[in-house]
Amino acid sequence: MKQIILLLSIYLLISCNQKNKIAADTIITDATIYTVDEKFGTASAMAISDGKILAIGTNEEIKNTYDSKNMIEAKGKFIYPGLIDAHCHFYGYGLNLQEVDLRGTISMKEVIERVKAFQKEKNLDFIVGNGWDQNDWEVKKYPSKEDLDAEFPNIPVVLNRIDGHAMIVNSKALALAGITSKTIAIGGQIELVNGQPTGILIDNPMRMISAIIPQPSRKTQIAALVDAEKTMFDYGLTTVNDAGLSPDIIQLIDSLQKAKVLNINVYAMISANQKNIDLYLKKGLYKTDALNVRSFKLFGDGALGSRGACMHKEYSDMAKQHGALRSTPQELKSIAKQIAASDFQLNSHAIGDSANTVLLKIYKEVLTGKKDRRWKIEHAQVIREQDFDYFKLGIIPSVQPTHATSDMYWAGDRLGKERLKNSYAYKKLLKKAGIVALGTDFPIEEVNPMLTFHSAVARKDSKNYPKGGFQMENALSREETLKGMTIWAAFSNFEEKEKGSLEVGKWADFVIFDQDLMKVKEEEIVKIVPSATYLKGKKVK
Repeated sequence: MKQIILLLSIYLLISCNQKNKIAADTIITDATIYTVDEKFGTASAMAISDGKILAIGTNEEIKNTYDSKNMIEAKGKFIYPGLIDAHCHFYGYGLNLQEVDLRGTISMKEVIERVKAFQKEKNLDFIVGNGWDQNDWEVKKYPSKEDLDAEFPNIPVVLNRIDGHAMIVNSKALALAGITSKTIAIGGQIELVNGQPTGILIDNPMRMISAIIPQPSRKTQIAALVDAEKTMFDYGLTTVNDAGLSPDIIQLIDSLQKAKVLNINVYAMISANQKNIDLYLKKGLYKTDALNVRSFKLFGDGALGSRGACMHKEYSDMAKQHGALRSTPQELKSIAKQIAASDFQLNSHAIGDSANTVLLKIYKEVLTGKKDRRWKIEHAQVIREQDFDYFKLGIIPSVQPTHATSDMYWAGDRLGKERLKNSYAYKKLLKKAGIVALGTDFPIEEVNPMLTFHSAVARKDSKNYPKGGFQMENALSREETLKGMTIWAAFSNFEEKEKGSLEVGKWADFVIFDQDLMKVKEEEIVKIVPSATYLKGKKVK
């Protein structure tokens, strides 16, 4: 009888304790959770409710206080805040999935073969491809339209260079766009040989080709966004900063998110043409739980690989070539003034040292007396020594570590030794600005954020080259790198109160790895893939 009474007492005690516990949608235990809070602390368990973190602490604290029908034992795995890509082209990447993939080609011959195979399958009236890079070829020279004309004399072909700042097109495309030897190029270049266009266009003249490319159907646009989202979740990305979107695509993203067709968080930078500026300055900021529209993306110059980046002095490997600004300094200043008078943020593409000087001076002038504006310089790739101090003024460098390890093979040829010293200078920028926001610029680089992490820390490419690292004085620590991919990126988006760290009240966006990013061997970083990705408390991978 005593045993029955004892068992009954234990049962009642357990039942009472269970009733007194707080209900949670999900409880995760037995993990190593990097909270990325102010103390960069760790925890072993967390409770989630309504998509947000209800509590975080030790296994005992969470188990004794909370109860859930969905209990997950992490079995010692490692949990980090959902990763943020601070500069990418999410929609563009999705569109690329619908076009010819030319990344990794080692010659123009291979480019042609891929285009032919694609056309054989698709049988299109207009061919678009992306991702070639002549710097990866044995003969590191731009191709010419003759290569395309021989295979495609009657179908327009447009192939974008990997950086999106140059393209090779065939004669049919040139004719449709009305481009001849007499066409004037402003803010870019129409390459001529013997007085005739070669089919290479750099920066602004590319718009003439873009105008003749058939617009993707709504079905294709939706497929692009949905396909891109799947890749993001596979890599542990829960927020993407899309650097340059049209109002139409922003509205489409919003509608798909509201219909639960698209779920990923999008920080949308509006392409900063005057029409879009007028529209959104009238509409004002727009924010939902998944979409943040509060910034404009402005192009200062082109890219280094295509020699479109605007330099103070001529390129070391091409006399009299300085690159070019995409707009005049007066036009850039006019746009900056308009945005400074609003609540919107301005994020400006600046790669060459001259473009950086121009935009940093403009930022300083138009933001005088204005606090906490968090304007960004996207790329901040080549900086003069005297210009680094501008980043002490609250200007945020938004940089892409894999650019350093992709460009290191040829950047010295473009820049020379002296300018290279202050290029891809992420540690130096961090010391001045206090934070760096880290991204990839995909599809120019690979989506995989582990390549970002590895490049920032090791300053090596995915093949672990070079042995000693590239300009290691500008490597970031693992803690700095993780912050740059989470809380600092969130801060740069004005979202640090809702994401970027795993703290009570924030969204339960997190990624689970089998290995510890903070301790795994350097050469193993690039091999790590998430075992699970969670968005607002729900498993999406």
